[in-house]
Amino acid sequence: MQEDLSSPYPGYGLGSMDAYDGYVSYRMLDEDALALEIAQMHDLMERDWRALDIEQDLGLGMMLWLAHFFPAEPWAKAQTKRSLRNLETMWVDPPGYFSRAPWLPDTKFAFTNYGVSLGLQAAGVWPERIGRLNTFFENWRSGDEYDREAITWVMACTSHFPGAFVASGNND
Repeated sequence: MQEDLSSPYPGYGLGSMDAYDGYVSYRMLDEDALALEIAQMHDLMERDWRALDIEQDLGLGMMLWLAHFFPAEPWAKAQTKRSLRNLETMWVDPPGYFSRAPWLPDTKFAFTNYGVSLGLQAAGVWPERIGRLNTFFENWRSGDEYDREAITWVMACTSHFPGAFVASGNND
């Protein structure tokens, strides 16, 4: 959207995960007051959850995190299974990180791995991989602006201390 929310930003449309984010956010805020918006987001999700196949690290972590709020729903079950399957193909061991995409085994970003970590903690799986990636990125530096960007350090804290970001209490 334009900064003043007056119209869509030129060249951009609905992102593949926007409806999922809206659905979860609206339900977490107020299911009664936002029932119409929740129904709209659900309708959008129903159009594609069966075919949506995310192949990018940050998106996979985010989907795992979104799905953990309503794990019994069909979309959440399917997306969790699919996300874990794709992440399995992206695990680089040694040294212990997730690649950016299955076809980019040498490309890695600390902040996106920390996002995957949060998703894995929300799903309650692969604690050993979470530990390995946290250990790896404690000393690894990319040599670019991400070494200085706040997103990297905020996500590192979130990975190490997920706290309230994990609804189910899987915040080991």
